[in-house]
Amino acid sequence: MPKQEIVCGLDAGSNQITCAVGRQDSSRGVIEVLAGARLFSRGVQGGVVVNIGECVDVTKRAIEECEDKIDELVHSVRLGIRGSFVETITSRGVASHSRSDKEINDEDIEDVIDNARATVQVSSEKEIIDIVPQEYTLDRQKGIPNPIGMEGNYLEVSVLIVTAIKSHLTNLAKAVRQAGFAVAQPVYGILAAGDVVVRDEERESGCLLIDFGGQTTGLAVYADRSIKLTKEIPFGSDIITRDVSHAFRTSLQQAREIKEKYGALFPKGIEHQEVDYTSIDGRTVKKTDVGALSKIIRPRFEELFERIKDEIEKSYCADIIVPGGAIITGGGALLDGCEKACSEILEVETRIGAPIGCKGPQEIVANPGYATAIGLLKYNTGFESFGRRNIIHKMSLWRKVRELFS
Repeated sequence: MPKQEIVCGLDAGSNQITCAVGRQDSSRGVIEVLAGARLFSRGVQGGVVVNIGECVDVTKRAIEECEDKIDELVHSVRLGIRGSFVETITSRGVASHSRSDKEINDEDIEDVIDNARATVQVSSEKEIIDIVPQEYTLDRQKGIPNPIGMEGNYLEVSVLIVTAIKSHLTNLAKAVRQAGFAVAQPVYGILAAGDVVVRDEERESGCLLIDFGGQTTGLAVYADRSIKLTKEIPFGSDIITRDVSHAFRTSLQQAREIKEKYGALFPKGIEHQEVDYTSIDGRTVKKTDVGALSKIIRPRFEELFERIKDEIEKSYCADIIVPGGAIITGGGALLDGCEKACSEILEVETRIGAPIGCKGPQEIVANPGYATAIGLLKYNTGFESFGRRNIIHKMSLWRKVRELFS
């Protein structure tokens, strides 16, 4: 039996590039993750390219690191995007037909989605990169996930339209191309992450997904088996790193290492554990302890998650997320005590969202920092989550996006 083609997911994060390479395991209906790499990059800030040379170099090194591990070549990537330049809009489309054959077919679905798209005015600086159906209504019957094959005269659809600023999208794609790879598909990162960290029962009952990155935090609200709302907030765990750097008079790199290795929001029992670090001069060794570090980290964390709470309350989604609670994913979710602190602030059950429904090295598939990259492997591969739009109906849309990249 011939090998299935490998797929590469590239998450252009806040200040790092995360890559995952894998393939479909058709026999089990899961994604097999073969290799992964996460590299710090000064070329990307908040999901936007600020130094294309640096971005090209790190992208190339991350993918080549994966290639070396599996002894196979990557030709194209699914590019995960995030940041304030990505926005979503909800819209509604309607379509009716009077033909004798009342069975809903592919063309009817395409027509009603196109009608939903036509009601939205997108500025010339932006590009639509995805349209995700939320719910279909057929002859006033709501809550239909897929009406194909059903009979009816009047079809409606609610959709989530994802847009991105063209220049930022093009710069990311350009960096990937200059690294030697084609961009097969741009994807809003939190949608990809949601595909592999949100369980079906959470998606149905209502929940909040928090993609806690370095400089941006993505929010997604799910209910009734579809995504209802997304929001990008321009802050992340890097602000905690800067606080540590300032308080201990050390470099950002050293502060990041201290935070990731010793940071704890609830350090009871280990508060007196010593922490050695190098001063800003790069030579002088200083000491602190876990308790002192926690006193810097915790107030900022609480401030950030109070902001998330405010955003959810302003969106009138606070009650929606209660049944399924909150799922925290992304690199920031690795902070010790993050789950407990989030639960206290948001007042809902909280869990850490590592990828599910995939197999591979535990240091990758059990790591929430890889959630988006792994989700990109699954996105539109045939193992889509409940409610994903049929890519066949949007081929013309993808052709437009690829024309933008070319």
